Parts: sequence; C-alpha cells; structure tokens
Amino acid sequence: MKNYVQPGNTITLTAPYAVVSGEGLLVGSIFGVAAGTAASGEPVETVLVGVFDLTKVGSQAWTVGAKVYWDDTNKRTTTVSTDNTLIGAAVEAVASGASDTIGRVRLNASF
Repeated sequence: MKNYVQPGNTITLTAPYAVVSGEGLLVGSIFGVAAGTAASGEPVETVLVGVFDLTKVGSQAWTVGAKVYWDDTNKRTTTVSTDNTLIGAAVEAVASGASDTIGRVRLNASF
C-alpha cells in the first residue's frame, strides 16, 4: 500500500505539559503514555495501546473491567466519567485505601 504510514501503536505527539516516561498525556482526544521525558511543547513518543500501571485517585476502589477515565486537570486516572476522557478498562481490582494510588489499565486506543 502506498498510503501506509506506520502501525500506530506509538506516535510522536507534542507534549501539552511536562511529562516523565510512564506518565499519561492527553492531546486533544488522543491519550497515551509517554515513552520518554519531555518538556511542554517538545515531541514525545507516545504509546497508545497496552496495559499500564497508572496513577489513580486514592480511596477509589476499582473492579476488573471498570471503565477508566483520564482526569487531565489532576493528571491521574479515575472511574468518574464527568469532565474526564475514557481511556480504557481496569484489568485488576484495586482496594479503596488512601494509599491505593496505582491502577492497572488496558488502554482502549480509541478516540
């Protein structure tokens, strides 16, 4: 195919804010995980598919299969849909303790 560009599992985006490798970022309707560190306005290779451990809201229990959203204001994941962007689903249950701040998410790679 002459029009084929790339597989699309990763793309280079302009970081909308400073990111460190492994952190989530939202550019328009595209969510991904930074594969490297970048300052705001710099290009960053971004992974769009896969399963990642991401920062989540503490004191929020997750069940397997729960929809997971990106809270771009606080730069963390949540199960609250209001004002947030759907990014995937939880693949492990997480307790609701205040220190339970990491959730395992399968990115849905759809926009």
